[in-house]
Amino acid sequence: MADQQTREATDLFIIGGGINGCGIARDAAGRGLSVRLAEMNDLASATSSASTKLFHGGLRYLEYFEFRLVREALIEREVLLRAMPQISWPMRFVLPYHPSMRFESDTPTSKLLTTVMPWMKGRRPAWLIRLGLFMYDHLGGRKILPGTSTVSLKGTPEGAPLEDRFETAYEYSDCWVQDSRLVVLNARDAEARGAKIMTRTKVLSAARDGDLWRVEVQDTQTGETATHFARMLVNAGGPWVGDIIHEKVHLNVKEGVRLVRGSHIVTRRLYDHDKCYFFQGTDGRIIFAIPYEEDFTLIGTTDAEHLDPDKRPDCSPEEQQYLIDFANRYFKQEISAEDVVWTYSGVRPLYDDGASSATAATRDYTIKVEGAGGAPLLNVFGGKITTYRRLAESALEKIAENLPDVSGPWTAGVTLPGGDFPVDGVPAQISGLQRSYPFLSERWARRLVKHYGTEARKILGEAKDIEALGPMFGGDLTGAEVDWLMDHEYARTAEDVLWRRSKLGLRQSEAQVAALEDYMQAGHRRVDTRVG
Repeated sequence: MADQQTREATDLFIIGGGINGCGIARDAAGRGLSVRLAEMNDLASATSSASTKLFHGGLRYLEYFEFRLVREALIEREVLLRAMPQISWPMRFVLPYHPSMRFESDTPTSKLLTTVMPWMKGRRPAWLIRLGLFMYDHLGGRKILPGTSTVSLKGTPEGAPLEDRFETAYEYSDCWVQDSRLVVLNARDAEARGAKIMTRTKVLSAARDGDLWRVEVQDTQTGETATHFARMLVNAGGPWVGDIIHEKVHLNVKEGVRLVRGSHIVTRRLYDHDKCYFFQGTDGRIIFAIPYEEDFTLIGTTDAEHLDPDKRPDCSPEEQQYLIDFANRYFKQEISAEDVVWTYSGVRPLYDDGASSATAATRDYTIKVEGAGGAPLLNVFGGKITTYRRLAESALEKIAENLPDVSGPWTAGVTLPGGDFPVDGVPAQISGLQRSYPFLSERWARRLVKHYGTEARKILGEAKDIEALGPMFGGDLTGAEVDWLMDHEYARTAEDVLWRRSKLGLRQSEAQVAALEDYMQAGHRRVDTRVG
């Protein structure tokens, strides 16, 4: 097949379709820049769909004195809640306390207390937890989320699933987010503002060609190649950011990433209420136990070194057992491997700050522009999903130094597609959807609202009954919804639909998955290669 060549230069060519790449694409397009983005797989196919699904300030980062990062993340929680109430919502976190709890030994706080209070022997005292939560409540200027409170675990729903030795807990606020949907909505909004989003498009090479970047790409499904030109290149490759620098762009820069694998397990639902647990281990590490997809509990995460970005991250048997054992130190009813219905792992591309362990490595982001020799290259190191919007703003500040006539920040408070209703408006959206479509169950309507918000009505259209929505694929997934995902959200395969646009894969049989794949590959809907 003949090569395609796009000779007209765009302002930005972005490599990477995770949250950072799509967030930068949206921000840049909204400022009037011309943008192309290439993702070698599906959007959010790596780290950005494998998080712990939280918008959070990072309570434990206070022990590492990461005050700037925590403050920025705390402020962002409420900015993001207002912009995407369909895919994010407040949650309360229960932190059980016991005098035996200890610091991880290499945190700055632990080292300081060991020096000035050696008799504590590494224990994490209650007064220090209260101090940390006080800072957590006040660093970010809360307006929506309630503050910390002390709760009894005796005879309360919060204490019911826990061992009796836990009598008191602290309860604080953070937020949930559907991570991979966040990525897709940013990509859609970027495209609506003029960006070109190219999925299944691998960057083969990028080289400076005078004052431009010449970028060679290949459609990973058809093998078709194309050439693009851009005034500035953005490397938002996540785990592959180092590979892009050294193997695609062939530059020698000192900055690098530290790949850290975070693994999670999903079990049957372990308790009845809708709050999360923040568990502290005897080794100073922490994990979360979070209500997940109505019928399950999500437990994670681990921190393990991961050396090769091309090696698929999987939850090892040792990591799975670690999480099971950790949870069993808290829950009355022990769980085992037989209770695990799914596991997943993601690789965090942390900025390599020389920390002594994976857990201690900074979660903050670093943005570097390399401009020697011609057209500038912007590399994104690290970052976390909560601060993706601020990372994009920081990236645009650097971009504006290299490209003329870039307008100012605009994304704060601007809703993503389907999020045009109040933060507390989800119940009204659900009841309104059921009134308009009486055949929807409350559970079905709730899932649609918590995935698509006001756009759920566009999916359902003029349907008067279930039959009008096309074939059913299990878990209330219909042909009409699949068509929407293919036409508007870049979905190409059953995996895209079941594990990134939703988590309906938890409820599908092999036969249902096969039927969905056949339906999607039948070609009756637009399937645009988006390479040219």
